[in-house]
Amino acid sequence: MNRQFDKSVLKHRSVDEITGGRRMRRNRKAGWVRDLTRENRLTASDLIWPIFLISGINRREPIEAMPDVYRITCDLAAGEAEKAAALGIPAIATFPNIEPDLRDQTGSNILAADNLINQATRAIKAAVPEMGVITDAALDPFTDHGHDGILRDGRIVNDESVSVIARAAVLQAEAGADIIAPSDMMDGRIGAIRDALDAGGFNDVGIMSYATKYASSFYGPYREAIGTQGLLKGDKRSYYIDPANTDEAVRDAALDVEEGADMLLVKPGLPYLDIIWRLKQRFAMPTFAYQVSGEYSMIRAAAQNQWIDGEKAMMESLIAFKRAGCDGIMTYFAPQAAALLSRD
Repeated sequence: MNRQFDKSVLKHRSVDEITGGRRMRRNRKAGWVRDLTRENRLTASDLIWPIFLISGINRREPIEAMPDVYRITCDLAAGEAEKAAALGIPAIATFPNIEPDLRDQTGSNILAADNLINQATRAIKAAVPEMGVITDAALDPFTDHGHDGILRDGRIVNDESVSVIARAAVLQAEAGADIIAPSDMMDGRIGAIRDALDAGGFNDVGIMSYATKYASSFYGPYREAIGTQGLLKGDKRSYYIDPANTDEAVRDAALDVEEGADMLLVKPGLPYLDIIWRLKQRFAMPTFAYQVSGEYSMIRAAAQNQWIDGEKAMMESLIAFKRAGCDGIMTYFAPQAAALLSRD
């Protein structure tokens, strides 16, 4: 039997009746009101610029997998620091590409007072004393096997590696580093570094713990940049965190806080915004993200192919870190982002 729908039974409610008079678009109607109601803001002072180092003078090498990112010599690094300071970027993080003949099983060159990291720190501090310098005490740029610790019989030995890392941290502080940011994920390294720095009289040198560093597929371009891509024997899953785990990341960070970390860092960034949020809520400490090489290269490659607006995608990705709770972001986009922010 066919039934005809009686439209007269419908009640036509106004939008105000539906929403109870709550119209969210009032705060979106114009640029000035959007500015007034914006919840998170990005400034140049939120940015840390990671740079790659090579030996020599006045040399600049392109990194194929990272468009517009270069390996540079220490003299050029000093010049880049001056440009960064002019843009309002407060800190630079340095990562060396060590000559092959200086790499060995134990990463011994990290204990050389004049190694590439320490040369760069001195050069940057001489050129721009107020620029913050953040150094990594992990062994991977210095080993001939590409691991972050010492390799013995196919196994990364934790405690011996920690001893070397702590000694390297003191040498980096002596060269002028303001913050030691160990990325190795060895157990106990934060406490060992804190003890070594304090014993050496470097009580004011901070520790930015790579509190949660994941066994990620997003590190490939970085490994090309520091020259370990073809060296790595095996993988790093015995010391980096499983990407499937969140509670483990919080427990790892809690140990670093207990051992004396001053700041926490999550690496990679965008795939782990939930971890950033959890750490910030749990510890209420200065919290940072490393927007790693793979994240950078994906945005740049898509932009080069005109699949996305590169500048807008860059800025959207950076504000996402702020929204998740970051106090700052380590990003290869730092100079470009800071230049854009200065025009706003």
